[in-house]
Amino acid sequence: MRLEQAYPEIRFRWRSRNWWARLTRMPAECQHLENEGAWMATFIPDTLYLRGKASHRRRPARPEVSLCLACLKQQMEKELPHFPGRVIAFEPDGAEFSQYFFVGSDEFSAAGLQPEVAAAMSRRLDQAMDDCASCDRPATWLWFSRDEVPSLDDVARIAMARAETLCSCHGPRKLLESFARAPEANLFYVNVPYGESGAYVWI
Repeated sequence: MRLEQAYPEIRFRWRSRNWWARLTRMPAECQHLENEGAWMATFIPDTLYLRGKASHRRRPARPEVSLCLACLKQQMEKELPHFPGRVIAFEPDGAEFSQYFFVGSDEFSAAGLQPEVAAAMSRRLDQAMDDCASCDRPATWLWFSRDEVPSLDDVARIAMARAETLCSCHGPRKLLESFARAPEANLFYVNVPYGESGAYVWI
Protein backbone atom coordinates (compact mmCIF):
# COMPACT_ATOMS: atom_id res chain seq x y z
CA MET A 1 0.00 0.00 0.00
CA ARG A 2 1.32 3.45 -0.90
CA LEU A 3 2.03 5.98 1.83
CA GLU A 4 -0.44 8.49 0.38
CA GLN A 5 -3.20 5.91 0.53
CA ALA A 6 -2.32 4.63 4.00
CA TYR A 7 -1.68 8.01 5.66
CA PRO A 8 -3.33 10.76 3.58
CA GLU A 9 -3.12 13.40 6.34
CA ILE A 10 0.62 13.02 7.01
CA ARG A 11 3.43 14.64 5.07
CA PHE A 12 6.68 12.69 4.95
CA ARG A 13 10.28 13.84 4.57
CA TRP A 14 11.35 13.32 0.99
CA ARG A 15 14.79 12.09 2.08
CA SER A 16 13.13 9.23 3.92
CA ARG A 17 11.35 8.19 0.72
CA ASN A 18 14.20 8.24 -1.81
CA TRP A 19 15.94 5.27 -3.39
CA TRP A 20 18.50 5.00 -0.58
CA ALA A 21 15.81 4.83 2.08
CA ARG A 22 14.03 2.12 0.12
CA LEU A 23 17.27 0.22 -0.46
CA THR A 24 18.12 0.25 3.26
CA ARG A 25 14.48 -0.45 4.21
CA MET A 26 14.24 2.59 6.43
CA PRO A 27 10.65 3.60 7.24
CA ALA A 28 9.37 6.92 5.96
CA GLU A 29 9.51 9.72 8.55
CA CYS A 30 6.95 12.45 9.10
CA GLN A 31 8.21 15.92 8.23
CA HIS A 32 8.33 17.02 11.87
CA LEU A 33 11.10 14.56 12.75
CA GLU A 34 13.56 16.62 10.74
CA ASN A 35 13.68 19.17 13.57
CA GLU A 36 11.81 17.50 16.44
CA GLY A 37 13.43 14.19 17.24
CA ALA A 38 12.96 13.98 21.01
CA TRP A 39 9.69 12.03 20.70
CA MET A 40 9.22 9.47 17.96
CA ALA A 41 7.44 6.18 17.44
CA THR A 42 7.55 3.46 14.83
CA PHE A 43 3.91 3.03 13.84
CA ILE A 44 3.10 -0.41 12.40
CA PRO A 45 -0.68 -0.28 12.69
CA ASP A 46 -1.75 -3.59 11.19
CA THR A 47 0.97 -5.90 12.48
CA LEU A 48 1.41 -8.02 15.60
CA TYR A 49 4.76 -9.51 16.53
CA LEU A 50 4.42 -13.02 17.89
CA ARG A 51 7.69 -13.85 19.64
CA GLY A 52 9.58 -11.62 17.23
CA LYS A 53 7.85 -12.73 14.03
CA ALA A 54 5.66 -10.22 12.19
CA SER A 55 2.08 -11.30 11.56
CA HIS A 56 -0.39 -9.05 9.70
CA ARG A 57 -3.79 -8.55 11.31
CA ARG A 58 -5.26 -6.58 8.40
CA ARG A 59 -4.72 -6.78 4.67
CA PRO A 60 -3.50 -4.89 2.88
CA ALA A 61 -1.21 -4.00 5.76
CA ARG A 62 -0.19 -0.36 5.92
CA PRO A 63 3.54 0.34 5.76
CA GLU A 64 5.74 0.96 8.77
CA VAL A 65 6.39 4.68 9.39
CA SER A 66 8.21 6.84 11.95
CA LEU A 67 6.02 9.52 13.50
CA CYS A 68 6.36 12.39 15.94
CA LEU A 69 3.96 12.53 18.88
CA ALA A 70 1.57 14.92 17.12
CA CYS A 71 1.28 12.73 14.01
CA LEU A 72 0.94 9.56 16.09
CA LYS A 73 -1.85 11.16 18.10
CA GLN A 74 -3.55 12.24 14.89
CA GLN A 75 -3.57 8.69 13.57
CA MET A 76 -4.66 7.05 16.80
CA GLU A 77 -7.36 9.63 17.51
CA LYS A 78 -8.77 8.85 14.08
CA GLU A 79 -8.76 5.07 14.50
CA LEU A 80 -9.09 4.02 18.13
CA PRO A 81 -12.57 5.44 18.84
CA HIS A 82 -13.98 3.29 16.03
CA PHE A 83 -12.80 0.01 17.53
CA PRO A 84 -16.01 -1.70 18.72
CA GLY A 85 -14.47 -4.24 21.06
CA ARG A 86 -13.27 -4.18 24.64
CA VAL A 87 -9.82 -2.93 25.59
CA ILE A 88 -7.81 -3.03 28.78
CA ALA A 89 -4.87 -0.63 28.70
CA PHE A 90 -1.98 -0.04 31.06
CA GLU A 91 -0.32 3.31 31.65
CA PRO A 92 3.32 2.94 30.58
CA ASP A 93 6.40 3.97 32.50
CA GLY A 94 7.18 7.17 30.62
CA ALA A 95 10.86 6.99 31.50
CA GLU A 96 11.45 3.43 30.37
CA PHE A 97 8.94 2.12 27.84
CA SER A 98 10.18 1.30 24.34
CA GLN A 99 7.06 -0.41 22.91
CA TYR A 100 3.32 0.04 23.37
CA PHE A 101 1.18 -2.42 21.47
CA PHE A 102 -2.19 -4.13 21.34
CA VAL A 103 -2.56 -7.90 21.64
CA GLY A 104 -5.84 -9.63 20.84
CA SER A 105 -7.28 -11.65 23.72
CA ASP A 106 -6.96 -14.92 21.83
CA GLU A 107 -3.24 -14.32 21.28
CA PHE A 108 -2.01 -13.43 24.77
CA SER A 109 -0.01 -16.64 25.09
CA ALA A 110 1.29 -16.57 21.51
CA ALA A 111 2.54 -13.02 22.09
CA GLY A 112 4.61 -14.18 25.05
CA LEU A 113 2.49 -13.12 28.03
CA GLN A 114 2.93 -15.32 31.08
CA PRO A 115 -0.03 -17.70 31.59
CA GLU A 116 -1.00 -16.10 34.91
CA VAL A 117 -0.90 -12.60 33.40
CA ALA A 118 -2.89 -13.72 30.36
CA ALA A 119 -5.53 -15.33 32.58
CA ALA A 120 -5.87 -12.22 34.76
CA MET A 121 -6.26 -9.97 31.71
CA SER A 122 -8.84 -12.29 30.17
CA ARG A 123 -10.90 -12.26 33.36
CA ARG A 124 -10.86 -8.45 33.45
CA LEU A 125 -12.01 -8.30 29.83
CA ASP A 126 -14.90 -10.64 30.64
CA GLN A 127 -16.12 -8.64 33.63
CA ALA A 128 -19.05 -6.25 33.37
CA MET A 129 -18.08 -2.60 32.92
CA ASP A 130 -19.88 0.44 34.32
CA ASP A 131 -20.60 3.55 32.29
CA CYS A 132 -17.72 5.77 31.26
CA ALA A 133 -16.20 7.73 34.15
CA SER A 134 -16.06 10.86 31.95
CA CYS A 135 -19.49 10.73 30.29
CA ASP A 136 -22.68 8.65 30.30
CA ARG A 137 -21.75 6.38 27.39
CA PRO A 138 -21.21 2.64 27.95
CA ALA A 139 -17.62 1.81 28.85
CA THR A 140 -15.56 -0.43 26.59
CA TRP A 141 -12.10 0.48 27.93
CA LEU A 142 -10.55 -0.34 31.29
CA TRP A 143 -7.59 1.92 32.10
CA PHE A 144 -5.00 0.87 34.69
CA SER A 145 -2.83 3.68 36.04
CA ARG A 146 0.80 3.16 37.05
CA ASP A 147 -0.23 3.61 40.68
CA GLU A 148 -2.60 0.67 40.34
CA VAL A 149 -0.41 -1.61 38.21
CA PRO A 150 3.25 -0.50 38.17
CA SER A 151 4.38 -3.75 36.54
CA LEU A 152 2.67 -6.12 34.12
CA ASP A 153 4.15 -8.99 36.11
CA ASP A 154 1.95 -8.10 39.08
CA VAL A 155 -0.89 -10.56 38.55
CA ALA A 156 -2.61 -9.72 41.84
CA ARG A 157 -2.86 -6.04 41.01
CA ILE A 158 -4.13 -6.72 37.50
CA ALA A 159 -6.82 -8.94 39.01
CA MET A 160 -7.83 -6.64 41.87
CA ALA A 161 -7.18 -3.04 40.74
CA ARG A 162 -10.32 -0.97 40.40
CA ALA A 163 -9.15 0.69 37.15
CA GLU A 164 -11.09 3.39 35.32
CA THR A 165 -13.95 2.52 33.00
CA LEU A 166 -13.99 4.64 29.86
CA CYS A 167 -15.87 4.79 26.58
CA SER A 168 -14.30 4.35 23.16
CA CYS A 169 -13.61 8.11 22.98
CA HIS A 170 -12.25 8.78 26.46
CA GLY A 171 -10.20 5.58 26.62
CA PRO A 172 -7.98 6.53 23.68
CA ARG A 173 -7.75 10.05 25.05
CA LYS A 174 -6.42 8.74 28.36
CA LEU A 175 -3.86 6.59 26.54
CA LEU A 176 -2.60 9.50 24.44
CA GLU A 177 -2.41 11.77 27.48
CA SER A 178 -0.03 9.25 29.04
CA PHE A 179 2.16 9.45 25.93
CA ALA A 180 2.22 13.24 26.11
CA ARG A 181 3.47 13.16 29.71
CA ALA A 182 6.72 11.56 28.54
CA PRO A 183 9.03 14.44 27.46
CA GLU A 184 11.12 12.06 25.37
CA ALA A 185 10.44 8.69 23.80
CA ASN A 186 11.76 6.38 21.12
CA LEU A 187 9.12 3.70 20.65
CA PHE A 188 10.07 0.84 18.39
CA TYR A 189 6.55 -0.52 17.98
CA VAL A 190 3.01 0.88 18.21
CA ASN A 191 -0.05 -0.70 16.57
CA VAL A 192 -3.84 -0.35 16.70
CA PRO A 193 -6.54 -2.71 18.04
CA TYR A 194 -7.92 -5.61 16.02
CA GLY A 195 -10.24 -8.56 16.61
CA GLU A 196 -12.96 -8.55 19.25
CA SER A 197 -11.04 -7.54 22.39
CA GLY A 198 -7.56 -7.33 23.84
CA ALA A 199 -4.98 -5.42 25.84
CA TYR A 200 -2.60 -2.54 25.28
CA VAL A 201 0.65 -3.45 27.03
CA TRP A 202 4.08 -1.87 27.25
CA ILE A 203 7.68 -2.97 27.37
